[in-house]
Amino acid sequence: MGVPKLPWAPAANSKDRREMLERIGVKGVMELYRDIPREIILREPPRVGFGRQLSEWEIRRIIDRLLARNRVFLDPPPFMGGGACMHVVPAAVEAIVSRSEFYTAYTPYQPEVNQGLLQAFFEYQSLMADLLEMDVVNLSMYDWSTAAAEAALAAMRVTRRRKIVVAGNIHPERLEVMKTWLLGKDATLEILGFDGETGKTSLEDAESRIDAGTAAVYVETPNFLGVIEDEIEAIADAAHRRGALLIAGVEPLSLGIVRPPGSYGADIAVGDAQPLGLGLNYGGPYLGVFATRWDRRLVRQMPGRLIGLTRAVDGEEYGFTMILQTREQHIRREKATSNITSNEALLAVAAAAYLSLLGGQGLRELARSIWLRSHYAAKRLGELEGVEAPLFKGEFFKEFVARFPKPYREVHSALLEKGILGGLPLAERPPLQDERSALFCVTEAHSMSDIDKLVEAVGEAL
Repeated sequence: MGVPKLPWAPAANSKDRREMLERIGVKGVMELYRDIPREIILREPPRVGFGRQLSEWEIRRIIDRLLARNRVFLDPPPFMGGGACMHVVPAAVEAIVSRSEFYTAYTPYQPEVNQGLLQAFFEYQSLMADLLEMDVVNLSMYDWSTAAAEAALAAMRVTRRRKIVVAGNIHPERLEVMKTWLLGKDATLEILGFDGETGKTSLEDAESRIDAGTAAVYVETPNFLGVIEDEIEAIADAAHRRGALLIAGVEPLSLGIVRPPGSYGADIAVGDAQPLGLGLNYGGPYLGVFATRWDRRLVRQMPGRLIGLTRAVDGEEYGFTMILQTREQHIRREKATSNITSNEALLAVAAAAYLSLLGGQGLRELARSIWLRSHYAAKRLGELEGVEAPLFKGEFFKEFVARFPKPYREVHSALLEKGILGGLPLAERPPLQDERSALFCVTEAHSMSDIDKLVEAVGEAL
């Protein structure tokens, strides 16, 4: 079978193409694709689009027409839980990350011309270390899910064990990512049960499942159900007695009123900085947080990179530089801790700006405001006939589960008709998979009148 000819021309004139092909020693363009089976090579351009080239104005009109079909929920803001909630983003944060020095910058391989960028990264690491009460924070991970998976792999490398014990009430999507990343690693993943009344991880189950082969225990607080794990220190003790590590998944804003992971013995802390001035977008981008206590073994197994502060050779000036980058494209090669190449550094700048604007007192006031508003919403919903809110009796922060006297999808549809985006339906979502339950999120973006409007609309739907 002969080599097929391309029915369309690449972006070069015939003379250029001929010279390039002669220089690399091939007779035709299709010879470059000889590894591809001939039966799957297209003989003509795919019939997609509108059958002709479109002008810029025509394309813009088509896109605007599609965008006009989107529904934007701002009054009231969305109440949908599930890990990505509506938060207020200060205008100053958006102004800072819009500067070209930040949003166009690539990895600062040349510290001598990137001191401003490196300092911003160093400030992010320092602020997050203070917030988490952990010693070392990297820059940075894609999101919470990949940070949790990387933490499990790091724990296996440090302990040389193959078993990961995971709380059964963590975010189901994070659990799926962890399962995927552990495939092919000769690892065992065991799921802990949780109390059906409080929503908290079963300490008794943790004590029985953690053994001499356990590399790490992963617990989230608040967990997927919004419940704060107030026995996480006891779980940490159970892990440490058997030589395992504790990986704590945390929501950063909750740390304004909830104990930070460093205070209860977490070896690795992960999370997502989405609440820290990153906004709420379709599919992200997010900012995965990864921190460890000071232990050379843990720090050396951290994925990503670290920014450090050092002195100039004359000892009189300080400077910033990348001090750890155990990636595959550097000297580590096959021994690399991670193959992450790009990162979320621009969002780290946003998080640093956000935390700097709030300060410690502002963070505490914000966390308390979220706690009060979410509890007010749960109380009001719980006053409706047949509604159980919050469903679980454990203390919660920002998110909570409510159960309704009929399938929640019916309530959800009624709310949408009134311009309200309600809670996240849990009919097909582990660990509940209950068609009458939904996960609600209430933050500083919701006023009391917003919550009252939700409760009134739910009452009418019921």
